[in-house]
Amino acid sequence: MAENFTEEIILNQLRTVMDPELNCDLVSLSMIKDIQIDDGNIKFTIELTTPACPLRNRIETDARKAVASLPGVNNVEIKMSARVQQSQQLKEKFELNIKNIIAVSSGKGGVGKTTVAVNLAIALAQSGASVGIMDADIYGPNVPTMMGIKTMPTPREKKLIPAVAHNVKIMSIGFLVKDGQPLIWRGPLLNSTIRQFLTDVEWGNLDYLVVDLPPGTGDVQLSLSQHIPITCGIIVTMPQKVSLDNASRGVEMFKKLDIPIAGVIENMGAMQLPDGTILNVFGEGGGEAMANAYGLPFLARIPLNPDIRINSDAGTPIVVSQPNSTAAEIFSSIACDIASFISQQNLK
Repeated sequence: MAENFTEEIILNQLRTVMDPELNCDLVSLSMIKDIQIDDGNIKFTIELTTPACPLRNRIETDARKAVASLPGVNNVEIKMSARVQQSQQLKEKFELNIKNIIAVSSGKGGVGKTTVAVNLAIALAQSGASVGIMDADIYGPNVPTMMGIKTMPTPREKKLIPAVAHNVKIMSIGFLVKDGQPLIWRGPLLNSTIRQFLTDVEWGNLDYLVVDLPPGTGDVQLSLSQHIPITCGIIVTMPQKVSLDNASRGVEMFKKLDIPIAGVIENMGAMQLPDGTILNVFGEGGGEAMANAYGLPFLARIPLNPDIRINSDAGTPIVVSQPNSTAAEIFSSIACDIASFISQQNLK
């Protein structure tokens, strides 16, 4: 009878429901919250490890079926929520409310690394996460332009206040220099600036901080690894051989610094012409081949699309300006995959 239901009975039933990505049941993952029993009406909350969970609908459906199969259950009401887990390294090293740091890297310039970083940050925010982006590219701090922001707010109580656009908090080296001024940085100044961007910025509570690294494997990357426990890295490359050669150095850098790599993104892939012809301007399949060679996830192949560049230049990245486009869907998928990777890392 329904009146004999207990919380333990409901939990035992939900132990049969798995999170397919984390390969563990919902109860063991402490995802089941606030069970309420009213005769044959059962209510509970499923708290996911990220709002960008690509399988949330499947998890909800499986949980509903499991509880509804109990004799005497008339109705199952499920509330879906999410709470991103914090990286253990960040928890141990900093008294900050930043849960995870994602470093976006490329072996060379001109591969669209910042475009990827910006669209990734916005896609994570669109999923419901609290997100910031740190523009650490000392050679070309383009995040403000792509986000449609020219200045940051006035500092308050000795804290730098990040700008905000598209629900993403933004801090950039570009805010600290005048237009046209050359950016010449030496090691000590660079180190102090990177650390200041982490500790002296009023980031608030962030689920994810996306860091746009400069191209290459130089001082900024080393400074970040010394001062910031990076949760995972992402490699952005193009299909052409020279880009792949340099991207491989980025992979080796992350490995030497013991930074988990969430995967490889091949940017500027095949371009579709108005007549339907497919044109591989920069080659084909190189990023995926490199990922396979290193045993890394291949996250996506982003097509060469003028709209991505046009909208970035206008300060309205394609996930904002054309949310239903193929490119926007690819960036959203990348965000889900990276959020899933981080959830798995944080459970280790």
